[in-house]
Amino acid sequence: MPIRATRLIRKMRGGAQAHLIQAEDGEFYVVKFTNNPQHRRILINEWLACAFLRYLQIFVPDTTLIELTPEFIEDSPDLYLSIGTRREPVPSGIHFGSRLAVHPDRVAVFDFLPDKLLGKLENRVDFLGMLVFDKWVGNADSRQAVFFRARAKHWTPLKGETPPRIGFFAQMIDHGFAFNGPHWEFQESPLQGLYFRTSVYDQVRSVDSFQPWLDMVEHFPVEVIDSAWKEIPRRWLDGDEDALQQMLETLLKRRTRVPALLGELQRKRATAFANWR
Repeated sequence: MPIRATRLIRKMRGGAQAHLIQAEDGEFYVVKFTNNPQHRRILINEWLACAFLRYLQIFVPDTTLIELTPEFIEDSPDLYLSIGTRREPVPSGIHFGSRLAVHPDRVAVFDFLPDKLLGKLENRVDFLGMLVFDKWVGNADSRQAVFFRARAKHWTPLKGETPPRIGFFAQMIDHGFAFNGPHWEFQESPLQGLYFRTSVYDQVRSVDSFQPWLDMVEHFPVEVIDSAWKEIPRRWLDGDEDALQQMLETLLKRRTRVPALLGELQRKRATAFANWR
């Protein structure tokens, strides 16, 4: 069920011109709108990518449907999109929301960490799984992540049973340009999807370093994909049902190609993997 927006906080950075909004459940959400400058399909990409990444046990925001009522829009004069020199109003209805993992007024969230802290991330291995995913889905953007300090055992599921402790965590965000954004196709550029701080890949020795995610993608369940797309609001699709189905069929066929795509990346940009032998 959609959650109603109750308070506009501020506009966020980025091409989609998302806004930070508090909802009726008291949580804070980064909301992308159906008429965002990057295209309506960006919302679908975000919804699918987060659902798939949760199956891969990579730390991404919880997602939900955010309802903007006419009354909320009327009471929020700073809620608009900047298109050139004009202000584009945001329509009422159902939009995409990704929940902040921490309270924005209590915990600092960073988009950059010094190298010393980057090497001590509790879930640094997520960058390896994320690269597997980005190659599979043809992410046409560089990898985006945010960081914060918290106590959160359940954010490192693939590390096994470890005692909960306070540390820095990376959360993978901004998946709108999966499937080459609004084009819903798969480009084969070997350099796309990389995080710009390549030290996060220092533990890579070979293509086997990307396990277990390579196997998880190769055997990715059709049921997970089917469940995710059935949750997409019909208004977001707006006649794109056949195009979406065709894109997802192509995605399934790509499951076995990821090792080759990673190998091509290593050949084209060996500096990304300083310890690959």
